[in-house]
Amino acid sequence: MRQLRNYFITGLLTILPLWLVAVVFSFVFRLLSNVSEPWVVPLLRGIAVLSPDVLGWLDTPAVMTLVAFVGTVGLLIGIGIFARRVVGQKSLALFESLMARIPLVNTVYGSTRKLLDLLQTKPGTTQRVVLIDFPHTDMKSVGLVTRTLHEAGTGRELAAVYVPTTPNPTSGYLELVPVELLTPTDWTVDEAMAFIISGGAVSRDQIPFGRADV
Repeated sequence: MRQLRNYFITGLLTILPLWLVAVVFSFVFRLLSNVSEPWVVPLLRGIAVLSPDVLGWLDTPAVMTLVAFVGTVGLLIGIGIFARRVVGQKSLALFESLMARIPLVNTVYGSTRKLLDLLQTKPGTTQRVVLIDFPHTDMKSVGLVTRTLHEAGTGRELAAVYVPTTPNPTSGYLELVPVELLTPTDWTVDEAMAFIISGGAVSRDQIPFGRADV
C-alpha cells in the first residue's frame, strides 16, 4: 500500500502541471469563443442551410466553438493593429475621454486601464519591484510600486504598492508603505509576474530579503 501511495503521489505530481495548463487553456478558449458565438452561430447555421449535404458539418457545436474562438482572436489582432496606428491611437484617446466623463464607469475603466498598463511596464522605467513586510514583519510579499506620495503634516514619503495574488496577478492588495520600509530588488516586472504566477517556482536563486538598513 505504501508503494502504491508513492506511485500515486508521483503520478499526481507528474500530471498536475499538464492538468493546470489544460484548465487554463480551456478557460481562455471558452472565454474567447463566447465573445463571437452570438454572431458566429447564426452565420454558420445560415450557411449550412444553403447546402445541408455539403456544409451541414458547419452546424455542429465543436465547429461553431472553434470558429468563434478564431473569430475572437482575429478581432483582437485587428484591434491591436488598429490601436498601433495614428488614427487608432486618436480614436482610443477619444474613447477614454468619453469613459472619463461617465460616473462610476470612469472609476472602473480608469483603474483597470492603469493596472493593465502597470503589468505591461517595461524594465528600465520608474516602475519598481519591491518586497514589503506583509502580512507581518517576519514575512515578505512581492509588490509593484505604482506611485509615491507624501503624508499630510509630516511630509514623509509613502509608496503605493500593489501586491498581486497567486496565481492570478490581476487581483491583489493595495498597501501604503513608508518608502524607508521597502526592500528594493533588481527584478523586472516580467520576473516578478513569473514568480507570482508560478507560486515561487520560477525565480532567481537569490533574493534580497532584508533591508539595507537592517
